[in-house]
Amino acid sequence: MADITSANSSLLIGVSGLFTIPQHLAGFSADDMYEIASVDNKEVMIGVDGVLSAGWIPAVKVMTVTLQADSASNTFFESWAASEEAAKTPFFAFGVINQPSVSRIYTLTNGVLKNYTPLAHAGRTLQPRKFEVHWQTVIGAPI
Repeated sequence: MADITSANSSLLIGVSGLFTIPQHLAGFSADDMYEIASVDNKEVMIGVDGVLSAGWIPAVKVMTVTLQADSASNTFFESWAASEEAAKTPFFAFGVINQPSVSRIYTLTNGVLKNYTPLAHAGRTLQPRKFEVHWQTVIGAPI
């Protein structure tokens, strides 16, 4: 039997010049912790004669972090966004994802806060907030 729980996973993110020691994020949404979109890193063409050609191209790795409305980690992203707003410049991040259940660790480099929800949607209850970080590299390795 395999263990694929995400309950023991962790996400730490630091921001150069702001949070030089990576912060352990917590208070994730009940259904979503984080997600990295699939990567499209090839340009592919087929000629009229049916010969396929392909080339590697660099690709941004888009991560979405989803936090409960009452998560203390919302402050981390709010501080990051506010610091960029004040400085009028991006602050670059670095991070680590640890997934013990599948014996994997991922190193995240050169990330920018590209998109965020500035406050929780107020419905019947306050809803989770999403923060989108674009990474240059996401490199996995066994633990």
